[in-house]
Amino acid sequence: MQLAAAGAAAATNPCRLAAAPATASPRPVLFHAGTQQGHSPEVLRAVAAFGLKHICSGEISPRLDEKWSADGLSRFREQVESYGLSLTMVPLPMPSVTINKTSYPNILLGKSPERDREIEEISTMIRNAGKAGIPALKYNLTYLGVVRSGYSPGRGGTRGSTFVFDTAKVDPQVFEMVKADDDAMWERIEYFLKRVVPVAEDAKVKIACHPNDPGMPKGGFHGIPSVLSSVDGLKKFVDIAASPYHGLNFCQGTVCEMLDNPAKEIPDVIRYFGSRKKIFNVHFRNIVGHRLNFREAFPDEGDINFLECARVYREVGYDGMLMPDHAPQIEGDRSGLAFAFEIGYIQCIIQTVRNEA
Repeated sequence: MQLAAAGAAAATNPCRLAAAPATASPRPVLFHAGTQQGHSPEVLRAVAAFGLKHICSGEISPRLDEKWSADGLSRFREQVESYGLSLTMVPLPMPSVTINKTSYPNILLGKSPERDREIEEISTMIRNAGKAGIPALKYNLTYLGVVRSGYSPGRGGTRGSTFVFDTAKVDPQVFEMVKADDDAMWERIEYFLKRVVPVAEDAKVKIACHPNDPGMPKGGFHGIPSVLSSVDGLKKFVDIAASPYHGLNFCQGTVCEMLDNPAKEIPDVIRYFGSRKKIFNVHFRNIVGHRLNFREAFPDEGDINFLECARVYREVGYDGMLMPDHAPQIEGDRSGLAFAFEIGYIQCIIQTVRNEA
């Protein structure tokens, strides 16, 4: 992994490939590299060796239990800190999976009184994170999880996760469980936010929602709503509750999947949310393609200019993590080489914009 990261920084160093534009912003670089590849001792030692200082952990527990107590979270934070790392973000047990596989389905199914009990458990986790000194939590609000069609070949024989709307499939049980349209989904999202955002404010914990992956047409996926799968939907979402603690786990890859011309459009989308301080974390992921038809790709393989995007994050004063998200599959790799490559590439991008600043 160390060799792969070093090779990424050397082989794809944008310092050699792109000079700063004449109108480059003089603003300092406030963001830094991060990762979400788990928190095992092996991973923590590796990312510390790569020079990272901040991480988002893997899942703590799928339910409110001792691991989600203030003491349990404090011990976990101290364990991460023992490697010279900061536990900057933790995922709530609201992952990007289909509604039939999540621990807290009734928040979006709108079933009472179960959803009130689930919201109170999530609120307790937020309160305990604040007591434990954990500054941010991420979560998803989705019926569909991550919708894909399969895999397509990429560079060097890799396999990239692919979405083509006409051939994509979702677990049939989702269609049996979800009886909602866009309006109903919005009502359930607002019901949730109106209750948890005040808790996050009191706890001083930022809560960062991941967009619905991928971008979908109006009306969602064959009748299943996916209102957070468009830029307009995300704009509406961040406006529901006016708070500096309510924002986005801004998956750049997912947002690019919403756009007809991602390479051209993504800088202005970053500006919109970044200038409003609604970007709490960035999944720095690339794609080949566009809305309703794309393949996930390595950061230097896709259609999006990562160096240009990093300059925009600097421009808007973004101060969180840039981290790898999904990575193409390398046949036979069991040691995380793909993610190590991506971490090295991100480190080099950050070094470049720092030099420009």
